[in-house]
Amino acid sequence: MADASQTASEYRDDRPDPATAAFLRHRNLLFTVAYELLGSAADAEDVLQETWLRWANVDLTTVQAQRAYLVRITTRQALIRLRTLGRRRESYIGPWLPEPLLTTPDVAEDIELADSVSMAMLLVLETLTPTERAVFVLREVFDIAYDDIAEAVDKTPAAVRQIAHRARTHVAARRPRGPISPAQTRNALAAFQLAIETGDLQTLFDILAPDVVLLGDGGGVEQAALSPVTGADSVVDVLGRIAAVASLQRAQVNGYPALIVRMDGEIDTVIAVRIDDGVITGLYAVRNPQKLSHMWHETTLRR
Repeated sequence: MADASQTASEYRDDRPDPATAAFLRHRNLLFTVAYELLGSAADAEDVLQETWLRWANVDLTTVQAQRAYLVRITTRQALIRLRTLGRRRESYIGPWLPEPLLTTPDVAEDIELADSVSMAMLLVLETLTPTERAVFVLREVFDIAYDDIAEAVDKTPAAVRQIAHRARTHVAARRPRGPISPAQTRNALAAFQLAIETGDLQTLFDILAPDVVLLGDGGGVEQAALSPVTGADSVVDVLGRIAAVASLQRAQVNGYPALIVRMDGEIDTVIAVRIDDGVITGLYAVRNPQKLSHMWHETTLRR
């Protein structure tokens, strides 16, 4: 499906009409909302297309707050798609991981935004119900008013407050144990990369938590473990096989430093990390080619 910004541009001239101008002004925000709800850039783009088609038919004289109105349309469309995707993920081959995004440095500078789109947090959000996820993202990440969230998810404000409390408690019990800055992640990742490339097993074991977990997403297309790889010994064995045939490159992915694994110059795998108490506790290796198609450009996310 076409990019919503491309669709909108068809209606533009040198001076865009008010509907187009409003949509383009909030486009990055709307993409971020959709991506945080879906964990997929391709699906987020489709949601933006649907949002534009509905927004283009709105009588703007009846809209008091354009940002809130657009967020409401986007949330509703994302929830429809999320419920469909949930059924598909039940039959997904092997672990399912979010689609990685190359992000610009300014995303990393917004610590709260970077945390909310990190691979680790997106996996935590996967454990929420669709409505809980929408309420949590809109309230905790974008600070949307409860009344506006209620309209977006078709609940009363009182019910939304209860859902928000339940979702916050759920997320707090599962999110990384302490705030990690991009600089800390960058330093840990540099040591991690060097240890893999040089075969320095002692440093590698020092960086990895004893109970580290590696999740690999091949989507049934590329080879990947069909269940989590647990324990430093097993994870080091997997990493050693990767280093023997690939080159590693650091990049900014989902707001944090990550590694891009290249085979013969082509992107083969993207590895993101989760850090708790100074050591790597989670490794997320995305190999599914469909999820790597957006890796050729940087994405600007906005709150």
